[in-house]
Amino acid sequence: MKPKVYIDGQEGTTGLQIHDRLAARTDLELLAIDPEKRKDPEERKKLLNEADLAFLCLPDAAAVEAVSLLENDRTRVIDASTAHRTDPGWAYGFPELRGRRGRIFGARRVANPGCHATGFLAGAAPLVELGVLPADYPVTCYSLTGYSGGGKKMIAQYEGDKTPDLFSPRTYGLDLNHKHLPEMTAQAGLTQPPVFCPVVDDYYKGMETVVMLHNRLLRGAPTARDLCDMLGAYYEGQALVHVAPFGEHPAQLAANAMAGRDDLTLYVCGDGARTAVIALFDNLGKGASGAAVQNMNLMLGFAETAGLNVE
Repeated sequence: MKPKVYIDGQEGTTGLQIHDRLAARTDLELLAIDPEKRKDPEERKKLLNEADLAFLCLPDAAAVEAVSLLENDRTRVIDASTAHRTDPGWAYGFPELRGRRGRIFGARRVANPGCHATGFLAGAAPLVELGVLPADYPVTCYSLTGYSGGGKKMIAQYEGDKTPDLFSPRTYGLDLNHKHLPEMTAQAGLTQPPVFCPVVDDYYKGMETVVMLHNRLLRGAPTARDLCDMLGAYYEGQALVHVAPFGEHPAQLAANAMAGRDDLTLYVCGDGARTAVIALFDNLGKGASGAAVQNMNLMLGFAETAGLNVE
């Protein structure tokens, strides 16, 4: 019997993207809610409990409420909100980090990573785990993103009659307390949050997250090439996270270069004194819906890249 899958919050950006990746698949049954009943708690409750796996593409409070509607110990959940990303009772859905894939495979509850957190953790978490990046290192990071990451309201602003400021990159999160910081800190194994500022610009999708390091403050004072080799060995054999050979990067990296894909590429740039670890990916792909489908594949026993865009 095919597993039944329900997307709670299908009408949002992430929900629509998950639906797009699942709609043509014949190895599962996609449950659908009557559009007129999509906010009816009883109808949602019925479908949540009917499903073998449910995606929660909802605001934090609504995601917590959705979990409370489950009345069985069978339905498995992938939550795309920030509500459970630092909850020890939930598996964190970044399979390429060591020890995570097995836990996701057997988990009933999986928290899907945030987009900025995905780019940050791809570079920083392995270096902490390997003992090269000290847990108390004062990390700085910035992230470039397309406007789709802001959801329907921001998409409407950019695709409507734009005000002059929307033609320029815009730094936000200026209180330095972005909502992804708790998971960036906890899931990387850091003792203090990074100084992090994201930038949104006038393009639809694509993300570039940059972690900047002083090599002399790292254990063993490795060069940028050394760090590239370490990350390459760490991710060797992974289908959805790749490390470009050191020095093999264009003169400029466009943040939308991997738009439409569900994998991620790391570029390590620098020299013996300073290093930039750059994650390039799609904020709607490996940064959201693609990662959610990858986690579903693992949980339901499908091929990990089934339904994903990797070419």
